[in-house]
Amino acid sequence: MKKLAAMLMLATALVAPGVAVARDVTIEAQMVRYSGHAAYLAVYLTDPSGAYRSTLWVSGHKTKYYGTLRGWVRGVSQAGSISLDGISGASVGGGQTLTVHADLADALIDAGYTIHVDTAVENGGEFADDAVIEVTSNSASVDGSGYIDKLSISM
Repeated sequence: MKKLAAMLMLATALVAPGVAVARDVTIEAQMVRYSGHAAYLAVYLTDPSGAYRSTLWVSGHKTKYYGTLRGWVRGVSQAGSISLDGISGASVGGGQTLTVHADLADALIDAGYTIHVDTAVENGGEFADDAVIEVTSNSASVDGSGYIDKLSISM
C-alpha cells in the first residue's frame, strides 16, 4: 500500500506542473442602453503585432450578418478557415452583458496579446474594434467606442 501511495504522489508531482498551462479568463462586454435590434459581437485574440490569432466568441446566429464584423472578418480571412462550433450564441441587446469564458495559455498573459470586440447592429451601424483590452494578469476594464459601454477582463 505504501508503495502504491508513493507512486501516486510521484505521478502527481510529475503531472501537476503541466496542468497549470492555461488560465480561465472572464471577458465581460457591457452594452450601452439602446433600442432596436440586438447586436452581433465578435470577440477575438490578436498577438503583439496585431495579427489575428483566434476567435473566442461570436454572438448572433444569422451568419449573413457576420460580414459586418469587419475587423474579425479580416483576421479570419487571413487565417484561412474557422470553426465556430461551441463558441457562438445569441445576439446581445442594449443594456445587456455578454460574459465569455476562455482558457488562455499562460504564455499569452502579460505578453502583449489583446482581446478585440467588434459590434454591429442591423440598421444601426458597425464598429470594428469597438473595445480592445490587453490580456494581463490584473483585472482591467476599458470604455467602448460604439455599442459597448465597458469591456472588462479578469482571471
